[in-house]
Amino acid sequence: MKASIERKPLRPASTQALVGREPAPESEPMFDLIELFFFAYRDFVGDADRLLENYQFGRAHHRVLHFVYRRPGLAIAALLDILKITKQSLNRVLKQLLDAGFVEAREGATDRRQRLLFPTAKGARLAQELATLQSERFRRVFGELPPEARETTVDFLLAMVNAPDREKVRAHLPPRRRRRQHTEDDAA
Repeated sequence: MKASIERKPLRPASTQALVGREPAPESEPMFDLIELFFFAYRDFVGDADRLLENYQFGRAHHRVLHFVYRRPGLAIAALLDILKITKQSLNRVLKQLLDAGFVEAREGATDRRQRLLFPTAKGARLAQELATLQSERFRRVFGELPPEARETTVDFLLAMVNAPDREKVRAHLPPRRRRRQHTEDDAA
C-alpha cells in the first residue's frame, strides 16, 4: 500500500487566517487582498532596499537601473514611458546614477540628440545582485506552492496592469511567456 503524498497548502499557514474569511460582498473593499498586496510588496522591495542603502540609493534608482540593465540602449523617452514618470522626476535619479558610474548615456546613432542609456560594469553587477536577491524570494515562495503557481502568478500580475498597457508590458516578458499569454487571449 502506497503512502499518500501530502500536498503543500496553496497559501503559507501565516496567511490562512487573513484570507480564510468569507469573501466580502462586491460593494465592500477587499481589505484582505489590499493588505496582503501591501505586505508582500513591502517585503519584496525591502530585500533590495537594504542593499541599496549601501549606495545611498532608493527604489527610484532601483527601477531605473533595472530597466537600463534589462534593455541596454534604452532611450530616455522609452524609460519615461515604462516608469510613467515625468522627465523632471527622472532627472535627479538618473544624474546620480550617471555621476556614480552605474549608468552611462550615449548619443543615438541616427539622432545625435537622442540619449541612450547603458549600464556600466558596476551598474550591471548591482542590477544583477538586486535581481538575485528578489529572485531568491520568488524561488522560496514558489517552493512552498503548487507547481502551477508561477504561471498563475504571471497571469494575475498581468491582469493587474491597466488593460491599455498590457500589450506594452507583455512585450517585456520573455518570449515563451508572451506566446503563452497571447495564445490564451486569442482563444478568449
